[in-house]
Amino acid sequence: MSIRVGIGGWTYEPWRDGVFFPKGLSQAKELAYASRQVTAIEVNGTYYSGFKPPTFAKWRDETPDGFVLTLKASRFCTNRKVLAEAGDSVNRFVTQGISELGDKLGPILWQFMATKKFDPDDFGAFLKLLPASQDGIALRHAVEVRHDSFRVPEFVEMARAARVALVFADSRKYPTLADVTGDFVYARLEDAKAGVETGYTAAELNRWARVARSWAAGHSPEGLDYVAPTPAPAKSRDVFVFMINGAKERAPAAAMGLISRL
Repeated sequence: MSIRVGIGGWTYEPWRDGVFFPKGLSQAKELAYASRQVTAIEVNGTYYSGFKPPTFAKWRDETPDGFVLTLKASRFCTNRKVLAEAGDSVNRFVTQGISELGDKLGPILWQFMATKKFDPDDFGAFLKLLPASQDGIALRHAVEVRHDSFRVPEFVEMARAARVALVFADSRKYPTLADVTGDFVYARLEDAKAGVETGYTAAELNRWARVARSWAAGHSPEGLDYVAPTPAPAKSRDVFVFMINGAKERAPAAAMGLISRL
């Protein structure tokens, strides 16, 4: 098992000039620097546009051994009325060159708009479109849903049967689903406060460290919001925790604060 803690992206102007990046650091070196302060980065740019294989290879070569990049899947896959018709878009996404990342390729995040409601037949058809591998590399998938209609045991069991992880979001805007459905956990902590230097207070970071360890040990941590009966404890799981959204300028400090506790 491993617990990885990271941020969303690395190109963010408020992080410059000493806030996170050292003063004078060229933008070309920001990924190399950021990837040595945290242990994972969620790539947001892949949601908006496609990239060529050399770009993924460049990201691979600029990051240290053991680092992981998770990719947010293209919006053309998820922002559609009929998800069952997303096959071509899913294929374009996974064949654009993501396998160039090799063992640095983390889970793929399939994020849905807050207006997308749960349609069992359509969503089930979408999950069947997610490939198990690409160019010999196993793919892991996480889905983030943001509508209350997904808060039903039927959806949790559907994801569990597909071995797809449900994203746990610490958010005031969207419903929380803490049910563990895959062989890894994908958490996005989105409630950082601008007035707190580390985004989350020391007590909050201590709590999330305990939760992350519990996830990694195979448990379903107490105090979270579950929809379906919790499964029997697993032996261990990989865990990905991202400090993202909220007060984004605080995300690197929050991530490093959590890493120091782990």
